[in-house]
Amino acid sequence: QVQLVESGGGLVQAGGSLRVACAASGRTFSSYDMGWFRQAPGKEREFIGGIKWTTGRIYYAGFVKGRFTISRDNAKNTVYLQMNSLKPEDTAVYYCAADRDNDNVYDFWGQGTQVTVSS
Repeated sequence: QVQLVESGGGLVQAGGSLRVACAASGRTFSSYDMGWFRQAPGKEREFIGGIKWTTGRIYYAGFVKGRFTISRDNAKNTVYLQMNSLKPEDTAVYYCAADRDNDNVYDFWGQGTQVTVSS
């Protein structure tokens, strides 16, 4: 079992940057693939990107276009999402998730952190 807690959300002006973190509890965290998602009001949850444990490969959804960067620190049991050049349409609740079996099915979710980008 893994518990995930996001932090670092907040209010930022358009063009600004923000880093959100996802702290995990559970000694097997380092073996889990991790993903970031977001959900804007009235919209479906959207995949942002993920990081594979086995290969370290990081991959992103097309809309990211180099603005977001995912990283992980296994020693700190933390995954990060660095967001640059933020736009008002990036306003959403941001979630991290853990894929226990490395099968692209996310088994554990955090509670989310609100990111609001003002124009």
